[in-house]
Amino acid sequence: MRYDLLIKNGYVVDYATGREGYFDVAVQNGLVTAVESSISGSAAQEIDASGKLVLPGLVDSHVHASAWLGGSYAHAMLIKAGVTSALDMSGPGTSVLELARGYGVGLNLATIEYVRPGHTVSTADPAAAELQELLERVLRQGSLGIKLLGGHYPLTVAATARAIKTAADMGAYTAFHAGTAEHGSNIEGMLEAVELADGNPLHLAHINAYCRGTVRPETEETELALKALMDSPNISCESYLSPLNGTSAEIIDGLPGSMVTRRCLKTGGFTEDEAGMEAALLAGWAQVNYPQGQEMTLLTGEPARDYWLEQKTLVSVSFAVNPVGPRVRLATAKKADGGFIVDAISTDGGGIPRNVLLPAGLALVDLGGLTLQELVAKISYLPAQMLGLTNKGSLAAGWDADITIVDRLRRSAFATIIGGQVCYMDGKILGRGGRIITTAAGADYVRSQGLEPLIVDLADSSVLRKARK
Repeated sequence: MRYDLLIKNGYVVDYATGREGYFDVAVQNGLVTAVESSISGSAAQEIDASGKLVLPGLVDSHVHASAWLGGSYAHAMLIKAGVTSALDMSGPGTSVLELARGYGVGLNLATIEYVRPGHTVSTADPAAAELQELLERVLRQGSLGIKLLGGHYPLTVAATARAIKTAADMGAYTAFHAGTAEHGSNIEGMLEAVELADGNPLHLAHINAYCRGTVRPETEETELALKALMDSPNISCESYLSPLNGTSAEIIDGLPGSMVTRRCLKTGGFTEDEAGMEAALLAGWAQVNYPQGQEMTLLTGEPARDYWLEQKTLVSVSFAVNPVGPRVRLATAKKADGGFIVDAISTDGGGIPRNVLLPAGLALVDLGGLTLQELVAKISYLPAQMLGLTNKGSLAAGWDADITIVDRLRRSAFATIIGGQVCYMDGKILGRGGRIITTAAGADYVRSQGLEPLIVDLADSSVLRKARK
């Protein structure tokens, strides 16, 4: 037998099949053909994975890949981190597609469109008809649905509930950075979001972001969040393991435009205005996401302040506001039946420099917080199910040959393989192009943009399925 690709001698870990041990993996026509203790035959390409982990391709259920948030760098940063599929969590969708066309390195990428007053909706209280019109347009343009940016740019309570219900009625994907005109991006906003969903399907973004100890002690907030999730099977979610968040440093009329940025300044003891933003940059509390080479890096002090001013404040910044206790607890918490309360581990990265699925996830394994199979569940199989990628997230025969080979000692990706093509290996980016994960409604538009659609049925998404049970 002659294969397209043969991976030899690796330590395979696959949650979906329960397989773990030393196996060879054969790939033909973009699919996994066989996983056996020893596979004979030749291959057009062979990789010796001795001493390395061989995992189903990583799926990051929360990244940023638009022009606003380092999108031209996101593709290379994700592929080097071992990610094979990802969900851009804000858009603009047209920007995500444009950058994928120009900077793609093989990644499968989905996007959802941001909902922001004065940008994609007219006011903070859009009517159902306006929300439906927005959804129809963005679905035609290749997005899976919408994301409410409540923590940053809130809608009214009533409009938030309308948006969730309108999307549910249309069978679209809805994500929510919790927060409304009544409650902010904290545990109160998170609990409000659960109520506003009212049984409808909802992807509640980065649960850890609401457990920073700003309202109650962080441990108490964490347990409140977990209880709310256990009581609300219609809610899907992810959490991330980086101490850093990501937000906008844009100043509008002397104040940070994002409410999250204002709260981060307050947490660090800085005034919630332009002067406070400048002081936070100089002190290193705020770190500018700065382009350098093929990726975004973090810049502090005077260089950060100068770049922020040079860009007329239109830069993204990071604050180290995520306590370690909630990060670990949320990543590992289980239900009585052994299932995870929080569906997936994400990064909120992409063009934001915190693509730490492997280094942070493997550190958690080394500390005994997760087994290797459980880690694979949370960074591959379960997030693939969230996106309706029914043939990804496993190394079973017949499944898509999306594979991440991991240097366990360095806790980093050695190779990233997508559809049987080696897109990254040993420090070199080899892939080009990629596919846009979209519905049938957006496939023609994706093609018109010179991109290949990967069509999913959102009825297969676990986010929507959970709400129907």
